[in-house]
Amino acid sequence: MQVKYIGDPTLSLVCVPYGGLAPCPGSVPALHPVLAGIEANVSLLLQQNKLSPSCVSPLEWMLSLLLEIIQDENSSPSLIHLGFKFLYRVSKVRGPKYFLRLFPHEVSDVQPVLDMLSLQDPKDHETWETRYMLLLWLSTTCLIPFDLARLDGTLLQQTTQQKCLSWTEFSPLIVVEDSLLVIRPDVKQKRLADFLDWNLSTFAQASYQTMEGTIIMDGMLQSLAQLFKHGKRDDMLPYAPTVLKCLDNSNLSESNQTILRKLGVKLMQRLGLTFLKPKIAKWRQSQFIAKVSCITVFLLVFYFFFLFTQTEQLLVGLKDKDTIVRWSAAKGIGRVTSRLPKELADEVVGSVLDCFSFQETDNAWHGGCLALAELGRRGLLLPSRLPDVVPVILKALIYDEKRGACSVGSNVRDAACYVCWAFARAYEPSALKPFVNQIASALLIAAVFDRNVNCRRAASVSFNVERGTFPHGIEIVTAADYFAVGIRTNCFLTISVYVASFAEYTKPMIDHLVDKKINHWDGAIRELATRSLHNLTPLAPEYMAHTVIPKLLPLTVGMDLHTRHGSILACAEITHALYRLAAAQDRSVGAYLSDEALEGLRNIHYKGVGWRHLLTDCSSFLFSVCLLIEKLSSSQIPFKEDAIIREWQRLIDDSLKNLHLCSAAAKPKIKDAAVSALAALCNEFYKRVDGTAIALVSRYVSELENPEEMTRCGYALGLGALPHFMLHGRLVQVLEGLRKAASIRAKDARFAEARRDALIAIARVCESAGVSPQGPADSVVCAGNVPLIYGTLLEGVCDYTVDSRGDVGAWVRQAALTSLMKVTVLLVQNCPELITPDISSRMFCCLAQQSAEKIDCFRAHAGHVFLTLLHFEQPVVPHIPYREELLKIFPRTDIETLNWNAPSQAFPRITQLLSLPIYQCPTLLGLTVSVGGLTESTVRHSGQSLFSYLETIKQDRRALTEFCSTLLRIFRDHQRNDRVSIPLLKMLDQMLANGCFEVFTAEDNHSFSVDLLGLCKEEIKKSKDIQKLRSSISVFCGLVQFQGDIRKKVLFQLLLLLCHPFPVIRTTTASQLYETLLMYDDVIEPEVIDEVMTILSDTNWGGVRTSRHRYCDL
Repeated sequence: MQVKYIGDPTLSLVCVPYGGLAPCPGSVPALHPVLAGIEANVSLLLQQNKLSPSCVSPLEWMLSLLLEIIQDENSSPSLIHLGFKFLYRVSKVRGPKYFLRLFPHEVSDVQPVLDMLSLQDPKDHETWETRYMLLLWLSTTCLIPFDLARLDGTLLQQTTQQKCLSWTEFSPLIVVEDSLLVIRPDVKQKRLADFLDWNLSTFAQASYQTMEGTIIMDGMLQSLAQLFKHGKRDDMLPYAPTVLKCLDNSNLSESNQTILRKLGVKLMQRLGLTFLKPKIAKWRQSQFIAKVSCITVFLLVFYFFFLFTQTEQLLVGLKDKDTIVRWSAAKGIGRVTSRLPKELADEVVGSVLDCFSFQETDNAWHGGCLALAELGRRGLLLPSRLPDVVPVILKALIYDEKRGACSVGSNVRDAACYVCWAFARAYEPSALKPFVNQIASALLIAAVFDRNVNCRRAASVSFNVERGTFPHGIEIVTAADYFAVGIRTNCFLTISVYVASFAEYTKPMIDHLVDKKINHWDGAIRELATRSLHNLTPLAPEYMAHTVIPKLLPLTVGMDLHTRHGSILACAEITHALYRLAAAQDRSVGAYLSDEALEGLRNIHYKGVGWRHLLTDCSSFLFSVCLLIEKLSSSQIPFKEDAIIREWQRLIDDSLKNLHLCSAAAKPKIKDAAVSALAALCNEFYKRVDGTAIALVSRYVSELENPEEMTRCGYALGLGALPHFMLHGRLVQVLEGLRKAASIRAKDARFAEARRDALIAIARVCESAGVSPQGPADSVVCAGNVPLIYGTLLEGVCDYTVDSRGDVGAWVRQAALTSLMKVTVLLVQNCPELITPDISSRMFCCLAQQSAEKIDCFRAHAGHVFLTLLHFEQPVVPHIPYREELLKIFPRTDIETLNWNAPSQAFPRITQLLSLPIYQCPTLLGLTVSVGGLTESTVRHSGQSLFSYLETIKQDRRALTEFCSTLLRIFRDHQRNDRVSIPLLKMLDQMLANGCFEVFTAEDNHSFSVDLLGLCKEEIKKSKDIQKLRSSISVFCGLVQFQGDIRKKVLFQLLLLLCHPFPVIRTTTASQLYETLLMYDDVIEPEVIDEVMTILSDTNWGGVRTSRHRYCDL
């Protein structure tokens, strides 16, 4: 096993595997520089082990080594402090409680610790770790069983109370240490009363409204709590009334400091335990009974006298706003009640139950649940109280109160699960038998349908405790265990169906969804609840049809918005589930739904809120009504020839036309719902031969010219949803309208989303119309309209529109690629001969270009389409150029293994296409944008792949000439197109710098350099783009390496740039030209080179042009 050393291994510490430390030999004085040198490394190492403190083990040798440093007389104060700093670091990792046990605590250790304490300067903030560790050490040594008076009678007075007044940063630690000290048998007789007087007086004088007062009160309360916890009852009982009175007068419940309120509650329970004898009540549950003596009448009166104040304070603590205070109060109630007689304990239980009122806040409910759990866990909640407690807990399990945009109550439900867990461990199964079904149903509902994952898991654990008692508990636990309930969608849609398959839980789960979830404040929960009702319908179809539907129909027209939305969705989902169940039995949905139910479903649209109000106020209702139309149409509800159909169509049209009025988040949801509703409505009710379908198609095509972008989106997708019989005879009209909507025109170039949806609709229209090679072009996809379809899709692949949102054209390109794949697969499967060689070539060239571009997610999508079509074999896509070579570059295994999102994997493959002539231009065009891009990883890997390819053809003059011709053609085709030209200039700079065209440099005035210079000059002509100008400077400097007159022309161009109006351009030109002349020493004559270099380096190029004229003469 390898050992890692830190510092000098002969003197220092070595770090062993898993973060442990091991000693090395060395003298103590020599350790000082070593320890100082490794302090940062060891601190970091220990910090990394904070989550696994056992790795820093064993500690004995470490402690002994550091204590040897501390106790050595030759150790300097800085070395002693450094040793304490190491001790502090280790104690923070392992914990003070574990660390205290390792401190030496012999009698001989007391005096040195006190001496070191007395030497500490409380104003020295650099040595606070030393004081902290000395106090911890003192808290251990003060527990030795010897009379401290034998050591020094004045030590205690000098080292405790005085330090409390001066070391305010450690006051909680000091007073706790004092409390442990004064309860010693040899100290309490002399110091206990004085210490309590000092403690209470200091506490009374402090104020929790100041930070200093808060720290003092914190320390005093911790000290008193420790005193009454560790001190003997007989010793502390005489002082308890005084402490109680002081605590009452402090009004800690009004403090805004959580820790003070918590300590006040803790001290109150300690006082209560002091007043009450430590006798366990024999009236507890049978498994908790212990033999105790009888309680006298006098003690009953005595208990009652103090019970009123203490119980009242603890009950107030149950309603505190902070959880730690409520938790402390609940534990205090459990401890105090365990020492009370049965009658008084029952009154405490009744007071706790008063917390469960709907006039109380969620804090009171949470505190009450914690108190009931503590009482039940300790066996203090008798079975006679269960009829009162169980209904309260069942309400707590579903407690949820809306507060603004969110809700409160998850902590209440979690605590209620804890109560059920405590009951399962406290009561015999016979005691819980009357309530088993209620508790089991409530826990399963919480485990499956709760919104909060912690509550679902808590309910699952609580159910698991009593799995043998609850009906079908063992079977259910295997499906609804702690990990299975972690995913909410899985709970609502899968686990709920399994649990509801047991008859005991079917109706309770359905009732809970109807009563509590379809009106939930969270829209996602409402939708999941309705989908869950759809899945549960086959388990109780009669109950759904005759009980749930009549219950939901009035709610669809109620006043509560959430209830109306959820009930409409629920009616739609249940009706569709009943239809599917009836269809499986060769019956109609009317076999389940009565005429009154059908009429109620029909009237939802009329009695609901108007569509204009829905669009402007609450888009969720429009979604719910559209879903209702879709589900009722799919369920073959007998509404044919009914006026409601026209109203439904009008609502769908209005929703598509007014999408721009909806919120940005609701637009996609409503658009998809309306399109799905349109498809279902047309399939069910428009099959008759009349003018309805013709008018609808014409209206939708005309709306593709609407000036609102979202209206175009809606109607484009609406056309894509039309069934085959509505497209018959109107296919060319639809395709032509979608082609115009998908084209980039100056007046609507910003409508990228409309173009995207139009391209998506084209693929859907083709799938709906079907394919027939000899069919009419106006009805099916055939040779007459295939060029139109592919031309539109391939035009969409070249959409690079950019606006304030960024590259919005990427949405269009992605949709075009997806539609290309769908249409191609459709044609290949039905009529492959419709795909001509020209179409196949253009399509795969576009795919190659998109697969080489810079945006990872879109490159991945293009790569997926490319490989899908390349390896499609049912049958093979015809006329793929160089298909055999492509299969070698991209074998079938790449479909699953090649990660196109990773530039390191994608670019080495895609650059191999440069060797295939037909793919060279589109691939190089895509690589240009990637190599000259901004993303570091994309630029690096794409550049490395490109240069690796160029290295293979560097000596092949013909191949390199073809590559250069392609490069120049791309430059010409995209002249003044900044999307391509700027990255192209950056890529050319890298190519020239890497010597990719070295074979041409020896030839005078090579055509490549001449053409490139002309293109660069034309590109920057009258340009004010700083990025483009700086990139061109780099290219001009790279062209200096070419021989002939081209060099003079390049230098002349650089001279012009030295006189550019922009100072940054002049400065950049001078700097890069200076570097170029250093690299190519044959450019300037030797006799003037020194003066040229001096002018370039010393001139302030942000100033006048005099130096430029002198340089030109040279």
